[in-house]
Amino acid sequence: MAKNKYNKNCPFTEQQVKYIDYKDINLLRKYVSQYSKIVPRYYTGVNLKYQKALAVAIKRARNMALLPFVNSGR
Repeated sequence: MAKNKYNKNCPFTEQQVKYIDYKDINLLRKYVSQYSKIVPRYYTGVNLKYQKALAVAIKRARNMALLPFVNSGR
């Protein structure tokens, strides 16, 4: 049973992911908004452990220029 507010299951625990790779851009783009902000847990249903690892992976991908820092949306 899901422990979060909206009863969503964590996709990472269901697939038993051990490591979130910063080079997997297709996965990371699912958790970044159109303005390049990290989407919060209560929208995605990701556990706290994986949300922290996801944030680190997104920040590393930004530093390696794989993801943009800011998307102005203009």
